[in-house]
Amino acid sequence: MRRRTQSGNRLSDYGSRSRISVVVFAMLATLSAFYVAGRLWQDAQNRVYLIKELDRRTGQARAAISVDDSLRIITCREQLKRYSAVKAELAAAKKEGFVTKFSSEIDGAESKKKALAVVGIITGFGRRKNRDAIRKAWMPTGSSLDKLKDEKGIIIRFVIGRSPNQGDNLDRDIASESRETNDFIILNDHIEAPEELPRKSKLFFIHAVEKWDANFYVKLNDDVFLNIDALGATLAANLDKPRAYMGCMKSGEVFSDATNKWYEPEWWKFGDKKSYFRHASGEIYVISQALAQFISINRSILRAYAHDDVSAGSWFIGLDVKYISETKFCCSSWSPGAICATV
Repeated sequence: MRRRTQSGNRLSDYGSRSRISVVVFAMLATLSAFYVAGRLWQDAQNRVYLIKELDRRTGQARAAISVDDSLRIITCREQLKRYSAVKAELAAAKKEGFVTKFSSEIDGAESKKKALAVVGIITGFGRRKNRDAIRKAWMPTGSSLDKLKDEKGIIIRFVIGRSPNQGDNLDRDIASESRETNDFIILNDHIEAPEELPRKSKLFFIHAVEKWDANFYVKLNDDVFLNIDALGATLAANLDKPRAYMGCMKSGEVFSDATNKWYEPEWWKFGDKKSYFRHASGEIYVISQALAQFISINRSILRAYAHDDVSAGSWFIGLDVKYISETKFCCSSWSPGAICATV
């Protein structure tokens, strides 16, 4: 009996000591938490004090940003975004072939003064007699050609490509004639062929707008005689039209018969009535600089049809273009004040 009582007392003492230990441990944990929190708060206060003291001593304390300053920052960020977007567009345009007048000058443009017009006379192999007749009749040669550019702002060049057998007698004859007359544009990436005339005209506009800074670009056949003064006067009267397309405007039948001289392989695209849209006659037509730049930029996606005049007209459908139908560009007869006449 006594042993049981002693054993119970020992258990009671052990339980009391355990409860005391738990209470002591809890107190110690609480004190530790207060201690840690206090140190953290003290460290934070010290850091705030040190930062303020550093700002005070270095004079770099940050002032409050005003509303105007905030708006300026936002505006700068927007301008930076626009600048980046413009750079990306310019890079894409250059990749497609667009060249600004400044880069043209750096790359060897012949004059910094803006010309009135660049006239490209579309010619070919075996047409030397036509070219000589033009030189004798109305096109200046030698120093007079430069004088025409300087005084009237008109640049004239014959336009030709390469022989299918590059480097043969045809190419050598043109190279020799070019050295003699210095009045050619030789399209090195164009192979001469009758069916490639629309592409040749497109390449002329691309070459001309990249080489010369001019208000207008003129395509002319080598069997047409040109009145330079009448052309200059007509172009000068239309300088206020930035997207001008000038010529002897016409619309005619689309021929689906393959034996016809004017056969159009894609006749079915022109509807049941088979009539061409309005376009300038191919003997001579004029486009403004903006349209020439449009051709240069979009060279890879502009469709060519069987005829160069129809092709050029198709490129401007859907654009905000000023069509100028001028009877002076109709070359069927040479009348007073006319710009051209066919031979």
